[in-house]
Amino acid sequence: MTSRVAVYGAGSWGTAFSVVLADAGREVALWGRRPELVDMINATGVNADYLPGVQLPERVRATADPAEAAREADIVVLAVSAQYARPLLEAWREQWTPRTVFVSLMKGVELGTNRLMSEVIAETTGAGSDRIAVLSGPNLAREIVQRKPAASVVACAEEDTAALVQDACHTPYFRPYTNRDVIGCELGGAIKNVIALAVGVTDGMGLGDNAKAALVTRGLAEATRLGAAMGADPLTFAGLAGMGDLVATCSSTLSRNHTFGYRLGQGLTVDETRELTKQTAEGVASCKAISALGHRHAVELPITEAVVDIIHGGQNPKDIVEALMSRATKPEGLERGDRLETGR
Repeated sequence: MTSRVAVYGAGSWGTAFSVVLADAGREVALWGRRPELVDMINATGVNADYLPGVQLPERVRATADPAEAAREADIVVLAVSAQYARPLLEAWREQWTPRTVFVSLMKGVELGTNRLMSEVIAETTGAGSDRIAVLSGPNLAREIVQRKPAASVVACAEEDTAALVQDACHTPYFRPYTNRDVIGCELGGAIKNVIALAVGVTDGMGLGDNAKAALVTRGLAEATRLGAAMGADPLTFAGLAGMGDLVATCSSTLSRNHTFGYRLGQGLTVDETRELTKQTAEGVASCKAISALGHRHAVELPITEAVVDIIHGGQNPKDIVEALMSRATKPEGLERGDRLETGR
């Protein structure tokens, strides 16, 4: 049994997952970038910046030293921002052993390279696919630390590794399943953030539940189309890492991506919304990388493109919604017409 786990990233999700690991009987070293936050956590047992009022288990100890966090840890959990993962991992690579198992909680796609987080981990650490796992599912941090029931998926190419991670985080309230479809689980976790931005925009505009249901459903179709083109199992998107995560993120006020979109829908600018957003909304950056993946694989992603136009193109959300609604009609499903028509 794995006894010590290092968690890199003392934001809301990294801290919440540390609670899960501690409740599962593991000793947890929680790495935080800011020494003052680390000192506060160790002195009070509370991460007041991200999860105020939540008492952390005694098994969780914070540190600002990445080498100290890695010491004697068999599993390394990565909960840093997707866009900062590569330089951090490159700086830390000497800390890992040839047996270290990496678990990504990061739900994003790297800008510039359009790499999934498992690919970034492999390139920076030299770990093979048998030592890289992805955890994804409908896991809102605030509900997790309240010990409300939740389920998730641990995806890894090696079943024994997935089972190891599954055992390390299984508690009476947190139920992890295993899956070998790493690409599908990662894409589901990344694209749902983009769709949640779109849903937040329509909610902020007061467009109603019918619009929300349409965006969630067609957003799932986008994720499934792109996943199938990239070699994922389409059935993954009907599970916890697909539909499950999408529903939770698009329907909850606890979702930072939904909240970001909601403020845009209410008329705030992107810069004004960033000022109000304390934590990273991964979809804001990842939407451009996901759009690029769509073009690379000739898959049409109209909702993703709409989010890019609003956030990075400065387009008016009202105009974008009207453009989406006026698109040419077509059959529902994974039709040939859902692929990009090239050469026209």
